[in-house]
Amino acid sequence: MHAPRIQRAIISVSDKEGLADMAAALVAGGVAIYSTGGTRRHLQEHGVEAHEISEYTGFPEVMSGRLKTLHPKVFGGILYRRDRADDVAELEWHGIVGFELVVVNLYPFAATVARAGVTHDEAVEQIDIGGPSLIRAAAKNHAHVTVAVHPRQYASILAEVTRHGGTSLELRRRLMAEAFAYTADYDRVIADYFAQEPSDAQEASTELFPDDLRLAMRRGDSLRYGENPHQRAALYRDPAASGGSLVTAKQLAGKELSYNNLLDLDSALALARSLPDAAAVVIKHNNPCGAASAETLAEATSNALEGDPLSAFGSILGMNRPVDLATAERLAAPGLFIEAIVAPGFAPEALELLTTRPKWHKSVRLMQVDSLDVPPGHRNYRFIEGGLLVQDADVEPDLIDQWRVVTHTAPSDAQYNDLRFAWAVVRHVKSNAIVLAAGRAVCGVGAGQMSRVDSVDLAVAKAGDRARGSVMASDAFFPFADSIDKAQSAGVAAIVQPGGSRNDDEVIAACNRHGLAMVFTGRRHFKH
Repeated sequence: MHAPRIQRAIISVSDKEGLADMAAALVAGGVAIYSTGGTRRHLQEHGVEAHEISEYTGFPEVMSGRLKTLHPKVFGGILYRRDRADDVAELEWHGIVGFELVVVNLYPFAATVARAGVTHDEAVEQIDIGGPSLIRAAAKNHAHVTVAVHPRQYASILAEVTRHGGTSLELRRRLMAEAFAYTADYDRVIADYFAQEPSDAQEASTELFPDDLRLAMRRGDSLRYGENPHQRAALYRDPAASGGSLVTAKQLAGKELSYNNLLDLDSALALARSLPDAAAVVIKHNNPCGAASAETLAEATSNALEGDPLSAFGSILGMNRPVDLATAERLAAPGLFIEAIVAPGFAPEALELLTTRPKWHKSVRLMQVDSLDVPPGHRNYRFIEGGLLVQDADVEPDLIDQWRVVTHTAPSDAQYNDLRFAWAVVRHVKSNAIVLAAGRAVCGVGAGQMSRVDSVDLAVAKAGDRARGSVMASDAFFPFADSIDKAQSAGVAAIVQPGGSRNDDEVIAACNRHGLAMVFTGRRHFKH
């Protein structure tokens, strides 16, 4: 069943994407448009005529635009039931015209409060009042009125209006559900923001997490499958996402991303942004198997790939600098296969090379992030059966000035540089985590083992002869001295770890016996 022909539309939007084309098509089909302030000016600038709502209501916009559409002549025209004679009679008695289409989206509250330094008053002014009321009124009366809250809905509305003059009940019902979800998400963002905002009159609450947590995500891409082919999967996006992330990244080339690609790219980006100077990281099965910092990105990339050349085949790469031609030439070397690369940009000549020369050029996914900034208030969410675990993300910088040498031997300056580098990497390795590094490049990784000594064995085996003279980082304390003995036998020269074991004295004594330098950081970096 199609509604009566759409004769009038109310349009008042913050996001004006695609609006002029949509409105022009409506006007061409004989629809009269009523609008307000900035939306009306935008339409007129694009040659689309629109009636001023205040002229229709006989009441001007007041309070600097705070009061514009909240008027019986507006809401009566939306809410009246076309199949009720009493509603129609009241409408005519009061000189109200009907509106069959309402196109409204809301002030950008989420984008406003995501800005650094936003004030309380600025946030308050981005709370939309009239917009949600218009949307809810149109959605409530969806039996007779069509509501649109997002530019992606315009095409389906125009297609039906063009064919039938109105929209189908099926479409109106779908748009109604999307409209109520939209206003609910909007209110959730406002509630969450003010629940966490410090009061001017008192200190901020010590409770960092709200009593009720509602996650509002919008489905983005449907993925081919999940971790395995028999598992279905999709990517959902946080509408308020800001900073550098995979959900805001632009894919420049390659096949569609898989579930596992996204997990690995996310890990690659997180590690790359945490490393100093030009840095490259190599991720395999969500663990770094190589990472390096250097004066140039090309040098860092070469050193990172040499961390574990066998595992680097079919890996995911992350960079903290735009990929230049020299780096692309290293990646295009024969014998190397890369699944995906994430970086804050690709030089035109590098992009051309990576999409033409290597044998894998048609499949490699190239992802560009506009920022390496960590999203503000970043938290980790992990689902368990029947619930959700929430924690602050482990992204805070380590306080190097609080590190403490606990052995007779102190690290050299060069060793300190490597220790800082290895410590930056180890927080991104699955526990129990051990990283060996030399020359600010990873040479061995032990990840996800049930005992720390097994992780040491694995890292040493991966490093081989490169372990001699390297430094070792451990994400948590050593419970016994056996790991120290194995590290010394492999040629490790200095160690960094959090400390805090009941056997710290035994571990320190083992380092002193072997002449090793050891530093305590006082902070653990478990990653389960």
